[in-house]
This record gives sequence, C-alpha cells and structure tokens, in this order.
Amino acid sequence: MDRLTSTPAGVPLCALADLPDPGARNFVLQIGQRYFHGFVVRRGETVSGYVDRCPHMGLPLAQTLDDYLTPGGDLIACSWHGALFRADDGRCVGGPCAGAALMPWPVRVVDGIVRTAACESDSSG
Repeated sequence: MDRLTSTPAGVPLCALADLPDPGARNFVLQIGQRYFHGFVVRRGETVSGYVDRCPHMGLPLAQTLDDYLTPGGDLIACSWHGALFRADDGRCVGGPCAGAALMPWPVRVVDGIVRTAACESDSSG
C-alpha cells in the first residue's frame, strides 16, 4: 500500500524542547487505514518537516531511528546511498540525486508545540 505524503493541519507532534538542537525526529501517523512517514529537523528555533522518502530510490532516509543528520548536524543525510540535503529547504547538494529535493511536510511551532501545518498553497485557512 502506498504511503501518504501529506497530513491534516494541527496535529500535535512533540514539544519543541523535546527535540535536540540541532536534531531530528521521525514521526509515523496513521490516517484512516494508511500511514504517513515523516521527520522534523530542528536548528535553533526553526523546525522543518519532510516526507521520509529519498528522491533517489524512494527509501526512508534513516536506517537507524531518528538518525537523519550528518555528525555536525548541518545536513540531512540519506544513510542508504549518501545523498546530502540542506536542512532548511531539503535541496540535495551532493550524492546520486543532486539538484532534486525532499518533499516538504509543513510543520510549525505553536506555543512551544511542533504541529502539522497547512500547505502554503492551501487556501482553506
């Protein structure tokens, strides 16, 4: 069964204080009978979310739970084939999918809680 690539807005994920800085954390959300796999990256007060799927082969990026960042915490790394992505926009800057990008997962921090957010193109809110 295909994985979902989006989530409803407003779902609480975790407290910002529970994310290491810099750090990343995996989330799996069940929506109906299907599942969404994503992760968030924290750098300071900024949190970015991405669908957990490398554009190179479609695999989840981390082979070890929550292990998405390079040792210095400055880039997202695909543990399968070594692709490297910028944390702020998901653009691949090295490896087999250079120039491609991770699929964004809209998240935001509200009152210290990381929550799913509406897509910017969503005009319903």
